[in-house]
Amino acid sequence: MNEFIDQQPFRGELIPDDPDDTKGNPEPRCPCVLLLDTSGSMGGEPIRELNAGLATFKEELSADTLAMKRVVVAIITFGPVNIATEFHTAMNFHPPVLDAGGDTPMGAAIKRGIALVRERKDFYKEKGIAYYRPWIFLITDGAPTDEWQSAAATVREGETAKSFAFFAVGVQNADMNILRQISVREPLKLKGLEFRKLFKWLSDSMGQVSHSVLGTSVPISPPQGWTEV
Repeated sequence: MNEFIDQQPFRGELIPDDPDDTKGNPEPRCPCVLLLDTSGSMGGEPIRELNAGLATFKEELSADTLAMKRVVVAIITFGPVNIATEFHTAMNFHPPVLDAGGDTPMGAAIKRGIALVRERKDFYKEKGIAYYRPWIFLITDGAPTDEWQSAAATVREGETAKSFAFFAVGVQNADMNILRQISVREPLKLKGLEFRKLFKWLSDSMGQVSHSVLGTSVPISPPQGWTEV
């Protein structure tokens, strides 16, 4: 899996009191937005394992001193759509404890995630901070309960423009056919509730990107141990 990353030049402008601690940290940023389904069907063991996976994500990122400075994480949950965590560098990222409830407004969540990426890129351009191509990572166990076709078109436009890289993971009874219509990449099906292995892979992948040279292609290790064939 080869991902291409874009960049903006660092112009040396740093300001205090910004969302991801650019003060004193001139490292390029590697943004990752997690779009997490927290609808009612995720109740019980699924939401507990998802929370455990987020804790693993934090632990794994914390073991990489460079990724801690470069990777920035935001979380959007849907059921309803909510920004659970604004962008923070990995060192200041504290996973929220998520609860399940509500429906699955996936289309609105995807649009909000893309808008959040756009806002973050504009922020970096304004402050003169270099960045890698952002990742948007969707995890869902169902089908959208809102209009999603326009969100799918926006995903494809963004991928074509290399504005971000979009990934989709289906859990349990997720509608993989709809995910295939949303994601340019083939969606992956989670094996059981292996969220911890999934987030370890994601952390390793973000680490690989954050250690790479800006503007180059990055080979990402294929997912192993957490996907169904």
